[in-house]
Amino acid sequence: MSMGVVVGKRGIVSDVNVVPLIDILLVLLVIFMIIPHRQNGLDAALPQQVEVTAPYDPRGTIIVQIASDGSVRINQSEVRFERLGDRLQEIFARRFDRVAFLQADRSLEFQAVAQVLDLMHSAGATPIGLLSSELEKNR
Repeated sequence: MSMGVVVGKRGIVSDVNVVPLIDILLVLLVIFMIIPHRQNGLDAALPQQVEVTAPYDPRGTIIVQIASDGSVRINQSEVRFERLGDRLQEIFARRFDRVAFLQADRSLEFQAVAQVLDLMHSAGATPIGLLSSELEKNR
């Protein structure tokens, strides 16, 4: 940018020469238009279509009971311990609501309760609640 002093018929005229500024602005404009801006957005999790293979099983809550002799029941129907995992997977495959409860006798060792709890979790029960005899007395 330069200032010039021109002496003419009207006297002294001082002007600012803006041509170099305009040239610089045009060059910057062309540079910013040519260089592509790389924009990183957030990944969008689009909903996917889900195929429902079996209808919803509307029967109430799933309660797995372990008796003092080691027998296992699912909603009052007896199930062998070897078949418990498969039976729970069948039940939870047909359900949207996967809440289950575990009720065990006080005389059982923790290892037996932990095995059933692990089978319930691996079959897809989420969350798993624990029922106690004190809760039954208060009802």
